Amino acid sequence: MFRKGFLLHCSILGNGKFSIFINVLQFTVVHRPETAIAVVRALTALLAGVALLLMGSGLLGTLLAVNGRLAGFDEQTLGLIMSGYFVGFFLGTYVAPGLIQRIGHIRAFGFYAPLCAAAVLLHPVFVDPWIWMVLRVITGIALVGLYTVIESWLNVQAPPDKRSQVFAVYMAVNLLALAAGQWLIGIEDPASFVLFSVVAILICLAALPVVASRMTQPTLPATPRLALVALWRAAPAAASGALLAGLAMGGFWGMGAVYADGLGLDVHGIAALMSATILGGAVLQWPIGRLSDRGDRRTTLAVVCALAALVGIAMVFTAARSETALFALFFVFGGLAFAIYPLCVAHLLDHLPTEDTLSGCSSLLLLNGVGSAIGPALVGALMVRAGPGALPASFAVILGVLAAIAAGRRLVRRRDRDSPASFHPMLRMTPTSLEMLPETGAAPEGPDRSSAAAEDASPSPSSHKEAH
Repeated sequence: MFRKGFLLHCSILGNGKFSIFINVLQFTVVHRPETAIAVVRALTALLAGVALLLMGSGLLGTLLAVNGRLAGFDEQTLGLIMSGYFVGFFLGTYVAPGLIQRIGHIRAFGFYAPLCAAAVLLHPVFVDPWIWMVLRVITGIALVGLYTVIESWLNVQAPPDKRSQVFAVYMAVNLLALAAGQWLIGIEDPASFVLFSVVAILICLAALPVVASRMTQPTLPATPRLALVALWRAAPAAASGALLAGLAMGGFWGMGAVYADGLGLDVHGIAALMSATILGGAVLQWPIGRLSDRGDRRTTLAVVCALAALVGIAMVFTAARSETALFALFFVFGGLAFAIYPLCVAHLLDHLPTEDTLSGCSSLLLLNGVGSAIGPALVGALMVRAGPGALPASFAVILGVLAAIAAGRRLVRRRDRDSPASFHPMLRMTPTSLEMLPETGAAPEGPDRSSAAAEDASPSPSSHKEAH
């Protein structure tokens, strides 16, 4: 869009002649700012890829729980199998960046997608708990590699002033895709090979919009980590919360479907319970976050954890009485529990200098990952001894402890926000996705952005930013 300014001067000269003078005052190139809708539209291919991945991942977790029960695996065995995924996810955060830097984003995606699909298809071929555990580790490593590729592209493609909106859309896609994936378990008998094939197909389809993209590949900077001692000193409540939230939510993600199966729910009931929890997390995170932005987040954290613990107790006594009431309780629990880790991130960001925000969030994610890896194995062992009710009981104990810690820290020390931050709804993430948070600094530089200023008025292949 061009904007021109003119000065028109008219006069009658002494000889009776009419003269016109036109002075050009301004000739500038004016760029219309990109709207959030336009930015998201340009990222459609990446968001479609991650939606297909999350649908497949969500279906696989529930399918393995149901299929494992049909194969005769007890809760403790299934807990160990489910912990394998989080172990793989944790290991993948170290493995993926090096491979991506060495072979590039598109080739890395092309490497991890068939690896993940092959691991999925081997589950019904080798119905053995130890093999399943290894396959879950491989699946975790592969999925974190796929997420890292997508998230690093999102980082670079999103303009700095739109990163918060892009992050919010990305998390909404994550939640909705996970919830939708649960319902796919009802399209075929879980004991058959078909549903594993559906998961593998979804993963392969996710690769199509990504590998066909003409986007310039970004650089993948190293993600530093803040020492855990320094993290504890900066925000003890955030560090404790990340670990215990991982413990509780790891138990849910790994053993939620096993719990529902233990109650006697059919596949549609299992899908309803899991998706109700996820949708609760999607709906209630935002209002809880806005409330926390107005005061000391430790107060909000203590209240949210206490309420979630009470909901956990109510689940124990409601499970055998009313399915509808149980689903409603899981919806509320999801809304409360899913907000805990984002509250911890926001509380940490409130008390870190800008130069330490990315490393601090990365260390917090590490603690959350450790808790998530322990959670399913711990809950599985408890469920063998105490039955399905051990899952909501574990929610009550873990989150009750966290509520006491947050309230205790609030009473011991009153704090003002050194670097006020905003709450951002989020799920389990990779370190790369943390760079989309506005508080962690500018987006990592890549070919797209490093030459943007120099090539502002002349389009070229290196500055092409649309996903095709």
